Amino acid sequence: MELIGGEYQVQGVKLKEVAEQFGTPTYVYDAEKIKKQYEVISQAFGDVNLKIKFAAKSLTNISILKLLRSYGSDLDCVSIQEVYLGLMAGYQPQEILYTPNGVALEEIEEAVALGVKINLDSLSILAQFGEKFGGSIPIGLRLNPHVMAGGNKKISTGHAGSKFGISVYHLDKILDTVKEYGIDVRGLHIHTGSDILDAEVFLTVANILFDVAKKFENLGFLDLGSGFKVAYKEGDITTDMEEVGSKISAAFKSFCAGYGKDLELWFEPGKFLVSEAGYLLTQANVVKETPATVFVGVNSGLNHLIRPMMYDAYHEMINLSNSGGKERIYTVVGYICETDTFGSDRKMAEVNIGDLIAVKNAGAYCFSMASNYNSRFRPCEVLIHNGEARLIRERETMEDLTRKQVILDF
Repeated sequence: MELIGGEYQVQGVKLKEVAEQFGTPTYVYDAEKIKKQYEVISQAFGDVNLKIKFAAKSLTNISILKLLRSYGSDLDCVSIQEVYLGLMAGYQPQEILYTPNGVALEEIEEAVALGVKINLDSLSILAQFGEKFGGSIPIGLRLNPHVMAGGNKKISTGHAGSKFGISVYHLDKILDTVKEYGIDVRGLHIHTGSDILDAEVFLTVANILFDVAKKFENLGFLDLGSGFKVAYKEGDITTDMEEVGSKISAAFKSFCAGYGKDLELWFEPGKFLVSEAGYLLTQANVVKETPATVFVGVNSGLNHLIRPMMYDAYHEMINLSNSGGKERIYTVVGYICETDTFGSDRKMAEVNIGDLIAVKNAGAYCFSMASNYNSRFRPCEVLIHNGEARLIRERETMEDLTRKQVILDF
């Protein structure tokens, strides 16, 4: 987003005009920013055999999936439904990694039938899979490295108390199960969480993975997940991708030399690719002064952007309608019948009823976590691509809200 001539723009498209054309609330995504973020990772790991697998759960719109495939991305899926969306977006089965958690074997069997790459994360499922398929279907294993990292405990997934992955302390049990059923393990995977700043954390996890990998003879890839930190406000420290790329690449090449062959290095970025590309456009319905604060009530809420309430996440907000106005302090809240706060005590250009408020970093885990709470509609989605704003999802209607209900007569 750039401020040009008093107007906030994306690729030369005025966000106020997007709001006028498509209404509010509306999610807007900047294709150029997504491409730039993809190139940052690609260049950081330019001297290894790299595969980037977009974490579909962060933003599953089929047009976004297609866009990322056009940049060269593969896909990381955590449910069979995401797998089907990936196939609909044109990904080949071998370009899709399916890493479920807590699902029944039947869903995994469905993924096997589709031909996607399978990644298992529990000993019990590993044994069930081995009993069913033996060594006929190559798999990957998700491991838990017992490393606590990430910006919030709810998004830290590699610590001892996490439900994700098979503990590295259970390596003997893994090897026994693999041997018992003749399971063909082709890859190892670790993901420790989100918003990780320190390159040394990635290196620590990588070294744990390298040690485990020495126990498997036929590996084709090592997957370090993701967790790269992006900026949420001016001055934020972010992951130094050049440093991470340099240190991990050197360590990876050293491991491959000792292992005896060059493996593929995989990453699964989601937030890093799409978070900063997204904006949620809303309109101020209410400006309400109380003895404690001044509230700005917008026509959206935690049903469209739950991250502030769920993770205490910071999302910067900008008054698109008054770019040069005097700054005042506001608490911005939504229209949900619940404590529903986007941000407290925020400086913004003076807000009047009807002003357009843009919420930044709305590309990742915003629409994908949206709901119909309070029977509100989910917004439309718009992609700005090559300087043109294009609708990629229609706004919901009452027909959508009631489509699957079975209404009884009494």
